[in-house]
Amino acid sequence: MDFSSVPMPSGVFAIGKKFAFEAGHRLPGLPPEHKCSRQHGHSYEVEVILTAPCLEQPGFVTDFAALSPFKTFLDTELDHRNLHEFLPVEPTSERLAQFLAGWFIQHLQPKIPGRLVAVVVRETGSSWVRFDVEEK
Repeated sequence: MDFSSVPMPSGVFAIGKKFAFEAGHRLPGLPPEHKCSRQHGHSYEVEVILTAPCLEQPGFVTDFAALSPFKTFLDTELDHRNLHEFLPVEPTSERLAQFLAGWFIQHLQPKIPGRLVAVVVRETGSSWVRFDVEEK
């Protein structure tokens, strides 16, 4: 079968990569009777989503291996920690997603092709947050 006649439509490419870490936290800004004001933990899943209008050789938005510094950061700085003791913000999933986007933009984005468009944080199998990065 000859596929040479299949058109290559124009558009924007997007990729995503998931990472995981374990951490505890409490949300001291909540009333004492709220269960999340007490110490508890999650098996967090974090997904970064990048986009690009064109591909780098050999046909990538960015090489998935180039995202390994983000995994290293999660493993060394957040894994098996009490997030409320380390993060500069109240460690809700919303703020965690925003913080991780900021870290990614500051430390990784200048070194790789593609642009971070969103960070998704899942704290349970049925609960997630997505932080969309505004394009400048």
